[in-house]
Amino acid sequence: MLTRVFKSGNSLAVRIPKELAIVEAAQEVEIERVGNTLVVRPVEPQTLAGIGEIFAMFSPDFMANGRDESPEVERDWEAFARAASRTSEPSE
Repeated sequence: MLTRVFKSGNSLAVRIPKELAIVEAAQEVEIERVGNTLVVRPVEPQTLAGIGEIFAMFSPDFMANGRDESPEVERDWEAFARAASRTSEPSE
């Protein structure tokens, strides 16, 4: 079956005939070049199905005391910026 490649913005696009459609419009696909062939595969949508079972595997006392957070450390961001600018200067 023949179809055409056309310009869409700065990219090239291919019209996929309805008879060959494997996904709904606007669904994500993965495209890969294999030699001189382009392979297009549908991407399965990621869901949170099963997350409850994963959380159920944690013991009841998991993080019972919350997170062990370290105290905030005051930083001298100006000194960091000065040091970063010195390392990005071209050397002669």
